[in-house]
Amino acid sequence: MAPLNRWIQLGCLCLAISACAVADHAGGSAAAAATPADRPKLILQITVDQLRGDLPTRFYDRLGEGGFRYLWEQGVVYTNAHHAHANTETIVGHTTLSTGAHPSGHGMVGNLWFDRESGYVTYNVEDARYRLLTAGADVDEDAEIDPTQRAARSEGRSPAAILVTTFADELVSGTGGRGKAIGVSVKDRGAIAMAGHAGTAYWFSKAGGEFVTSSYYQKRYPDWVERHNQAQPAQVYAGKSWELMHPVSTYVFGDSDDRPWEVDLGGFGRVFPHSFGDGTSPYFTTWLTFSPAGDRLVLDFALKALAEEQLGADAVTDYLSVSFSTTDYVGHVFGPSSLEQEDNLLQLDRTLAELLSAVDGWVGLENTLIVLSADHGGPDTPGYLNSLNIPAAYVTPSSWDKSAAIERLKAQFGIEGEIFETYSHPYLYFTDAIKHDPAIDLAALEAAVVKELASFEGVALAVSSSALRRGKLPDTELMRAVVNNFHPKRSGDIYVVFESNHFINDFDGISVASTHGSPWSYDTYVPVVFAGFNLKPQVVSRRVNTVDVAPTLSVIAGVKPPSGAVGEVLEEAVR
Repeated sequence: MAPLNRWIQLGCLCLAISACAVADHAGGSAAAAATPADRPKLILQITVDQLRGDLPTRFYDRLGEGGFRYLWEQGVVYTNAHHAHANTETIVGHTTLSTGAHPSGHGMVGNLWFDRESGYVTYNVEDARYRLLTAGADVDEDAEIDPTQRAARSEGRSPAAILVTTFADELVSGTGGRGKAIGVSVKDRGAIAMAGHAGTAYWFSKAGGEFVTSSYYQKRYPDWVERHNQAQPAQVYAGKSWELMHPVSTYVFGDSDDRPWEVDLGGFGRVFPHSFGDGTSPYFTTWLTFSPAGDRLVLDFALKALAEEQLGADAVTDYLSVSFSTTDYVGHVFGPSSLEQEDNLLQLDRTLAELLSAVDGWVGLENTLIVLSADHGGPDTPGYLNSLNIPAAYVTPSSWDKSAAIERLKAQFGIEGEIFETYSHPYLYFTDAIKHDPAIDLAALEAAVVKELASFEGVALAVSSSALRRGKLPDTELMRAVVNNFHPKRSGDIYVVFESNHFINDFDGISVASTHGSPWSYDTYVPVVFAGFNLKPQVVSRRVNTVDVAPTLSVIAGVKPPSGAVGEVLEEAVR
């Protein structure tokens, strides 16, 4: 049940829309009746960051009504859905969902890549040409830029690095600019990737404690955004804590509230309750996003956008993307199999129920097509897996004895200077001097580096860019995923794949409990569910890929697929 004040607010808004509808009817307007019966009034795309495919039903017996249960019991559920690219990171998965293209097509090969033109590691949606509209709303501290490369950072943001169109772009274009498209998230990349080039993206600034956008999208904030931010939404949580929804004895992981691999983020603690403090700590807004409060902040803003922008209220299909990030943050700090993640999922279920209830009140779920998926999954922590006798470990390249291998490479190819520019997961980049030295057989050097890397602990395989360009690789699922991730201008010279359940436990310079970014199934496995719009409930067990989502939405909306889309239409989701 939603809080009373939210129901009052939504009730007033619904009455306002009803009054408008009555006025239109009295004036002879047929706009509402003009929506084709086979087109939804609203497409609601929900993306839950790091929601591995098994997580929505892991605690199914304790879910409430209207959230995950509604989607799984009233929707078309694809139980074997995967990302088909190798680098399963946030921007990569979001852009794949929005474009129907692999990274090889849309260009977002990682949260970061080394840009040879600028000579810096680049953050995916960074764009110095388009400043943030809020003065002092610094760049997202979650931008994951190596501290040595911070000179390259800009607070400007845009979708310019996305090389193809998104579904939102095609919807706006195909409706002559009348269809509205809005993306909301805690993360800038979670909002921008879905809103695309033609929509509008809003994300949460941890520095400012409010929702922001850039001058790419707007010259000034709409009045409703100004009012929302002036109310200081984050300060609602000052003096409060993240507490368990239910008695601890009812939780599967109730006896696991303090594990040695969990991270105490700036004093947030490893056990419940997790205090947000009085709102004055520099970590305050970060703590919010590492708890269900982060998703609530996104929900509140998304509901404002729904109402104030009148999404789904006319004859033209509108689009609202809501990307919830807390599951990812909790997974990184506490792990998927933790008391914190269990409670977070139960609270996310209630957040989803409130979102769907509000959409039902505004537009009607029978007039709304809902699609839920995730940008990637995530592995369990090595400590948890080891307790079950499952092999797993953190990989620490800093402990590798690389000097002997580098000396062998230098001797073999007559190299005197540096060989490598940087390692930006999952790519190893050669220096420009190496790449442009006519005396060096680059393909042979790549092959030699691949051979050396294979000897290091934790490395399953390495693949050279020369081999990827030639296309002469074993036809395996893993190799196809590496190929799908390869973009000739952005990908590095060597792609490194760690062994299953082995990974570097680093998140923007902080040691974490778990992280994602591999081609193994725990990272590629995500839910794909279509619901609402009077779809017939069914469960589909054949393997499908996330590139199928955008082409399916395009067919349902009656617009052309995004320009780089390679996925297939999921026929069960087409009414």
